[in-house]
Amino acid sequence: MSTPQNLEASSPAGGQATGTIADGAAAVAIARTGKGGYPQRSWRKTLRRDWQLYSLLVLPLIFLLIFRYLPMAGNVIAFRRFRPGSSIFGDEWVGLRYVELFINDAKFWEVFQNTLILGALGLLVVFPLPIILALLLNEVRRIWFKRLVQTISYLPHFMSIVIVAGMVFQIFSVQGTINQVITAMGGDAVNFMQRADWFRTIYISSEVWQTVGWGTILYLAALTTIDQQLYEASRIDGANRWKQTWHITLPGIRPTMVTLLVLNIGTFMAVGFEKVLLLYNPLTYPTADVISTYLYRVGILSSNFSYATAIGLFESLIGLTLILSANAISRRLVGTSLW
Repeated sequence: MSTPQNLEASSPAGGQATGTIADGAAAVAIARTGKGGYPQRSWRKTLRRDWQLYSLLVLPLIFLLIFRYLPMAGNVIAFRRFRPGSSIFGDEWVGLRYVELFINDAKFWEVFQNTLILGALGLLVVFPLPIILALLLNEVRRIWFKRLVQTISYLPHFMSIVIVAGMVFQIFSVQGTINQVITAMGGDAVNFMQRADWFRTIYISSEVWQTVGWGTILYLAALTTIDQQLYEASRIDGANRWKQTWHITLPGIRPTMVTLLVLNIGTFMAVGFEKVLLLYNPLTYPTADVISTYLYRVGILSSNFSYATAIGLFESLIGLTLILSANAISRRLVGTSLW
């Protein structure tokens, strides 16, 4: 007679399959309760049990509904003629008239090109630097020095855009720090803020200074989740620090990198409106004017709301296409995606 530890049963194919009564009971229990053996609960029971936690979502959802989703109804004026004082949904249907206007507008394509260039520079320059800084800080063994660098690099993030723009003007003005160094070395002062060819360099430099330290926080948090036994095993195999970084550290933070990259690609067209508006002037329009500032002048200052809405809708569609494409490519090539 077979014991519970050596119960044998014939398989449908005529072979012998071995197992135990305990294993079978455990399999039945898991099948009834769900993955991991945890009991399955309906969403009603879960909501009734944790209603206090779910109630915390009420205010954020109301905020999103009022300030994010309801205003989408106003996009209809991109296809209707809107006059101030009339219906908020426009007076008459004009179809794609405003779309044709900005497609045939040379000024729009100039600001569109500026937006693409600043967005591309942000991805190529600003995005990798927090990763590099996090990797460097991860190698620092003196805790006091590591904390000092973190504190100094984080501080600019907490400054308002107005203060940052004021500091940029103080540094790059004719009598600013940079020009004082140039004149002290025998050179001539350069009016950086009035020259269009210098705007992109100034803008990207200020973005690096303001955002790199704060972006490092996410990667440092991701580095703490990597199993230290992997490093010990690699050292036993003779891997140096570069090989450990390439084969262990970077793959360990890859999900965080991909997630942030997809989000940055989704906001590719939304180049910082506030900073550009504070830094640019008519002399730097050829390289500084972006879609958001152009919409501000056309839509708000000129009261051409329908035309501005059509351009804004076009920009949103491009952003949606970019984030969907980036997410699909990431899911296929890397295996990590937002959804």
